Amino acid sequence: MLFDRTQLPTPEQALKGRATPEFEVPSRHTVLGNPLSGPYPSHLAVAAFGLGCFWGAERKFWQAEGVWTTLVGYQGGSTPNPSYEEVCSGLTGHTEVVRVVYDPAVTSYPTLLKLFWESHNPTQGFRQGNDVGTQYRSAIYPHTPEQAVEAEASRAAFQEVLTGAGFGTITTEILPAADNPFYPAEPYHQQYLDKNPDGYCGIGGTGVTLSAPSETNWGRSCPTGIASAGS
Repeated sequence: MLFDRTQLPTPEQALKGRATPEFEVPSRHTVLGNPLSGPYPSHLAVAAFGLGCFWGAERKFWQAEGVWTTLVGYQGGSTPNPSYEEVCSGLTGHTEVVRVVYDPAVTSYPTLLKLFWESHNPTQGFRQGNDVGTQYRSAIYPHTPEQAVEAEASRAAFQEVLTGAGFGTITTEILPAADNPFYPAEPYHQQYLDKNPDGYCGIGGTGVTLSAPSETNWGRSCPTGIASAGS
């Protein structure tokens, strides 16, 4: 069945999927050494970001200070436990996502948001660079109400500076993780660029940077604006 991969399917159009996954997630992160699947230690927090091909996106986050483990998968669609081939068909509605498990005593959700915004172009709709389709759309799936507030504030802040730099409107979707289940991707996708250092990576930012948030309002402590354009 052919389907326009630049259009989200309705729940009625989406593939049925399956009740349980067809594979087991590897036990340990190949770089960080920690478990991929939960339950995670109680002092850790979970975030979820979609910013294009999840191979390069995952590497961005596992390299960040305070990140305990990362796991790639599919989120935001209607098909339960999809396969990669099904996601690529455009008939699941999912986007490629990185689950980031981090230590709030070492890093913060706003810090991860800053990395997210600066690592891709969030104005491109259902594509990222040369990767085209709904599976490459920009997305944030907050796990708490506090994360949702920070995500919305950071989007507004980044939109202001992107507009000043000549970019268009941010298309990033921000939806509760509770309403959008995360389904792990196949084992070969996990830490793909660690296993294949010369593998494809389509992740690239706009060259625009976002200032760190103040304790009360994102970036308002910066007297010259909330962000700046990089080289």
